[in-house]
Amino acid sequence: MYTILSNERICAGIYLMTVEGQFQEACMGQFYMLRAWNDAPVLSRPISIYNVENNSIQFLYKVAGEGTRLLAKLHEGDSIQLEGPLGHGFPDVKGRVALIGGGIGMAPLLYTAKQLDKPDIYLGFQDQSYLTEAFEPYTNKLVVQIGGSVLDDLDLSSYEYALVCGPLGMMKEAARRAEGLNTKMYVSLEKRMACGIGACYVCSVLNKNGNRKVCTDGPVFLAEEVDWHGQLSL
Repeated sequence: MYTILSNERICAGIYLMTVEGQFQEACMGQFYMLRAWNDAPVLSRPISIYNVENNSIQFLYKVAGEGTRLLAKLHEGDSIQLEGPLGHGFPDVKGRVALIGGGIGMAPLLYTAKQLDKPDIYLGFQDQSYLTEAFEPYTNKLVVQIGGSVLDDLDLSSYEYALVCGPLGMMKEAARRAEGLNTKMYVSLEKRMACGIGACYVCSVLNKNGNRKVCTDGPVFLAEEVDWHGQLSL
């Protein structure tokens, strides 16, 4: 069990939780399974790593169901169970890199930006932006879009790599725009999970080479390998 240092409401439905401990083994794009209850709900909640400091880890999450509602009720000093780090995260890419986040999809990109060499960062929000200032020290270019599509503000052909996390439709469109370019795109997919360690197939996703598990094969996949039509039809 770990101790919560803070669990701050950032804006409507968005919370930033800081947990005390040593988490330097965590890699960009990975996640932890979080649990702060005994019986119900049955499943822990997979939450991506937002940031890691010397003596703490942070999780940025959106209240979307029973589990995250319970997480949002936690306070400083409360205990929480963390299992991780889990999953196959973003690769350590070099060269011209763009990080692209849509809404709460920005969550895994701060820690990612800290590990890379000043990538350009594009963040899109539907109604209200939040925590964008945290990205400024780790980029030479920060673009924040409120309303519309953040994809309209970037030229993918000018990047060797694009790391993307956001709504499924946004990631599908990003993958479409990358077709025929020399830009290698990686996307972070989200799926409901049961175990988080590959023992079950609850988080299976359609891949052009068959089913893959988000928890162990992902959550990060090459965009060109994802069966986007199959994902959107689930």
